[in-house]
Amino acid sequence: MRSIRHQLLSVVLGIFVAAAALLGVTAPASAHDAAESSSPAQGATVATPPEKVSVTFNRNPLGIGAQFLVKDAAGAEWADGAVEIVDNVASQKLKAGAPAGEYTVTWRVASSDSHPIEGTFGFTATAAAGSAPSGSAPAGSAPSGSTAAGAVPNMGTAQPGVTPPPAPVVDASQPFPWSLVVFAAVAMGLLVAIAIMTKRRLTAGSEEEGVEEPQQK
Repeated sequence: MRSIRHQLLSVVLGIFVAAAALLGVTAPASAHDAAESSSPAQGATVATPPEKVSVTFNRNPLGIGAQFLVKDAAGAEWADGAVEIVDNVASQKLKAGAPAGEYTVTWRVASSDSHPIEGTFGFTATAAAGSAPSGSAPAGSAPSGSTAAGAVPNMGTAQPGVTPPPAPVVDASQPFPWSLVVFAAVAMGLLVAIAIMTKRRLTAGSEEEGVEEPQQK
């Protein structure tokens, strides 16, 4: 009888240890994808509205259910077409003719583990799309007192342009880790079932001992 009891207690203890170990290993691994940066960066000021906006993630998001909303200060929507996802970058094209002013980008994608993640960022355009910024020289001409070598480098110059590193995206919310909750519930259910089975076996064993003792006398 004692050997059966010790075996059952060993099984229950082993399950407790295994469940704790799995929870410890699963906790960091179950962290959902997160946004690392955006283009334009959060709070950036650009000369004109860009042709597209994008968000870069730490892992590759899924290409289902992705959505970008790009609205100006008046609430007009400027997103054009479907969201494009290449590796870990999700981008959204903008309609032509976007005005100057503040823009708010709201995004939502499915992470690599299929959980939805979302966030927002904003930027400001000093001039409308397709127009030159105020005070800039006409295309093809150099400012007075400067040479072509001193101009800002672009695709047609020998010097490469320098792109500032994108700033981290704010308000990139992380959903609640439901996978851990489900795992904990399953583990708890198994422990309860094993406890009930153990109690039944112990009760049956006690009844068998009570029946056998009179026979020995």
